[in-house]
Amino acid sequence: MQQAVDTLTIPTQGQGLYEFTRAARQFVTTADIETGLLTAYVRHTSCSLLIQENADADVRTDLDGFFARLVPEGMDWLVHTTEGPDDMPAHIKAALTQTSIGIPVVEGEPVFGTWQGIYLFEHRRRPHRRDVVLYLIGER
Repeated sequence: MQQAVDTLTIPTQGQGLYEFTRAARQFVTTADIETGLLTAYVRHTSCSLLIQENADADVRTDLDGFFARLVPEGMDWLVHTTEGPDDMPAHIKAALTQTSIGIPVVEGEPVFGTWQGIYLFEHRRRPHRRDVVLYLIGER
């Protein structure tokens, strides 16, 4: 069994989806593991990870709009408000999505569908630098 680990730092410019499929593919190629499991894990509580369509930008726009309506800012019953009006809604959005994703690796490539990409989903309005740990375990 072989293992490889790396950390990607993804700069964000506010709310939205930031694709890092290419970096994940490059990591797997460099690791030289033919069959295994790639785990992507984000080390934050106000953003999340998604596998989503990467062919049509309207999908990202609609996801942003949906989550803004589902968990709007300004809910007056929230208690955690010290970091701004977007912070607790960001935590809720992260709780509704996921902080880690497992992706099979076959023949030295992560197995994405034809229109799939992996994204960091930033839920805060201001820019951040988000760390995504990539961990690969498998065999050559």
